[in-house]
Order: sequence, then C-alpha cells, then structure tokens
Amino acid sequence: MAIILIGALLTIAGVVYMADAVLRRGKLSDPTPAASDRPMPNLATSGPTLEPRRRGLGFLGLSQNWPGLLMMAIGVILLLSVVIL
Repeated sequence: MAIILIGALLTIAGVVYMADAVLRRGKLSDPTPAASDRPMPNLATSGPTLEPRRRGLGFLGLSQNWPGLLMMAIGVILLLSVVIL
C-alpha cells in the first residue's frame, strides 16, 4: 500500500513541479519587457494580452522539466510494479 501512495504522490508532484516551472518564468499578463531599450513584442492585439502572437515552445523542453519528468517516471514505475507483481 505504501508503494502505491509513494508512486501516486511522485506522479502528482511531477505534474505540479512542471506547472510551477512554467508559472515561475514570469508574469503572463504583462507583455511589456523589463528593460526599456528592448522593443515591444509583436502582439496579436493592441492592448495588454496574455498571449503574444508567437509564443516559443521553450517551456516544453527537457532542460527545464527533467526533475518533474523524473518524478513522474519513478511514480509510474512504482505504480506499475505493484500491478505486475
């Protein structure tokens, strides 16, 4: 029973870690750059928006998400080990 709980907690912790990693990158509702010498991003609308016209897919990369993916993988392995045995 303990292996099931640990596996479930690791899987959930991995998902929460990856969501938190995306949210820690900065404000989503403030499209203005921090430095005033950089140009304004190319926005889909003229007002403040959550989504710029082109958003990079850097938040899906392995370099930022490997701890969360590792936690999820260990959790899934623990859950599957209980089912197989």
